[in-house]
Amino acid sequence: MTATARPAESDATFERHRVRAFSVAYRIVGSVSDAEDVVQEAWLRWRGIDANTIRNPEAWLVTATARLAIDALRAARTRRETYVGSWLPEPLVEAAADTEPTPEDRLALADDVSMALLHVLERLAPEERAAFLLHDAFDYDYGELAALLGKSEAACRQTVSRARRRVHDEHARFDTSAREHARLAAAFSTAISNADPQALIECFTGDVVFYSDGGGKAIAALNPIYGADHVMRFFLGILRKRPDGFVPKPALVNGLPGFIALDDTGIHSTLGFAVTGGKISALYMMRNPDKLARIKL
Repeated sequence: MTATARPAESDATFERHRVRAFSVAYRIVGSVSDAEDVVQEAWLRWRGIDANTIRNPEAWLVTATARLAIDALRAARTRRETYVGSWLPEPLVEAAADTEPTPEDRLALADDVSMALLHVLERLAPEERAAFLLHDAFDYDYGELAALLGKSEAACRQTVSRARRRVHDEHARFDTSAREHARLAAAFSTAISNADPQALIECFTGDVVFYSDGGGKAIAALNPIYGADHVMRFFLGILRKRPDGFVPKPALVNGLPGFIALDDTGIHSTLGFAVTGGKISALYMMRNPDKLARIKL
């Protein structure tokens, strides 16, 4: 079998694993466009081999995707050093669900792709990030990591342990039901609609932090905003500057209830948030038009 005469089943094999490959790439690079490029490159490499020689196509594709994603993240880190303002992951947005997902779905769809976790992962080196995700989210054992990263199993164990400590120090594991998260989203939306400062403050933890990403292409706060009172004043300030307002549309942002904000030009922003102890502890607003372009209403 050659790269120019491939049977349909070989192409079908790749398609069966495309979603998993994208999941790996997106978690490592934090960008939909970069993840799609990684998967496309993995596809080109798949087309260039004899698939009959691959005993485990899924493992081959995940490994190839992870290696490409690590390289892509290294290149992206250089670009992000000159990024204007806060850099946030490109959000995955879909219509809000009417029913609460199963615990397994919450774990798969929310915890390891949440904006909160992806934001924390930006503090890890590319290989640390990949090792942590592949081990903890995709059940790679240390032998598989050693082969992928070209390190000893002991070194991989240390890498994952170090990354896990850093992540757990900064990111509380997702333990809030989708229904509770949705309740807070509704309370936040009502407080915004009524321009009610006290109701807004009651939605937040005292040390809440607000991040916004405009990428130098849309108006956004250049630095994080800390504290319930300051975050409340920021949102009320937006409302004062836009008396016509914009329409918040409930949506799932990286697997959790959030919003798409619409104005007369289309999508103004997305807003996701993290919950700690029954209150909103962090908000993530995406305003960069490049990172909003793939959202379908």
